[in-house]
Amino acid sequence: MQDLGKSMRDLLNRQNLNSDYQRLIANAINDPDVQAFIKAHQDELAEDVLERNGSKLYEYVSQRDKLRAGHQVFAPGYEPKLVVSDHYVEVTYEPTEDTLLAQKRSMLKKRVHAVSMPKMIEQASFGDYNVDGEEEQRAKALRQAMQFVADYSQRPHEFHQGLYFYGNFGVGKTFLLGAIANELATLGYQSTLVHFPSFAVEMKNSIGKNNVAEKVDAIKQAPILMIDDIGADSMSSWVRDEVLGVVLEYRMQEELPTFFSSNFSMQQLSDQHLSINQRGEKEEVKAARLMQRIRFLSHEVVIQGPNRRPQ
Repeated sequence: MQDLGKSMRDLLNRQNLNSDYQRLIANAINDPDVQAFIKAHQDELAEDVLERNGSKLYEYVSQRDKLRAGHQVFAPGYEPKLVVSDHYVEVTYEPTEDTLLAQKRSMLKKRVHAVSMPKMIEQASFGDYNVDGEEEQRAKALRQAMQFVADYSQRPHEFHQGLYFYGNFGVGKTFLLGAIANELATLGYQSTLVHFPSFAVEMKNSIGKNNVAEKVDAIKQAPILMIDDIGADSMSSWVRDEVLGVVLEYRMQEELPTFFSSNFSMQQLSDQHLSINQRGEKEEVKAARLMQRIRFLSHEVVIQGPNRRPQ
């Protein structure tokens, strides 16, 4: 390829161009990024590339500078790139880092379906799950959560028992569920998180709308389901048997990963919550049947420590 400086001089001397245009084209050709590109691709480019592609080079430099200055550009969210096409220069537009990050966040959000869950789970991550030196239970819970993600990602078509997090208020049970869901989302897997007391109210309200089955089906068929705060409110026999029981029976039969969070241990959930209906009557057999499903789908992980919620 002929000398860059000579090509530019020949171009400007050969055409009847006004001084402003000459200055703009000359600045574009002399731009360090442009010169570096031409030097790197000189064996691929035609000898008259500067003559024929001066406007392309100017477009690249002007759009790049506007983007750097924060001004409106031809393609918002995209940055110009020089490429070689059939021995000449073309300008293409690729997503900026901010655009790629926004697209990634949007994609991850679509993979985490949250039903009446706190907004903080959107940003939950393993890295932000605080593990203090004296809180071995929190560290163990984190390790088991990370191990589940690793195991599931390696063998997604096998059955993987979920985790049943229990402990006091504000110790991070819901946060850890969100962190698991977000980590799975980065690997391409979908999760559904449900605040169960809110979902139970929604189910009752759906009776008159005749769409209970539709809502239950959406939850029970989720690839990965996380039931948050089970046992927080009293549960009617109908919600226990026709909603939660149906969901868990399906997931046990299909061997679908299922997580829980609760203030109760499994034994406490059975004795103090599931076995007594709203009329105060004991229904131990029905509670035992439900607990059999919960124990099949998950294993207990206790989380203790101070309340970390803002006071």
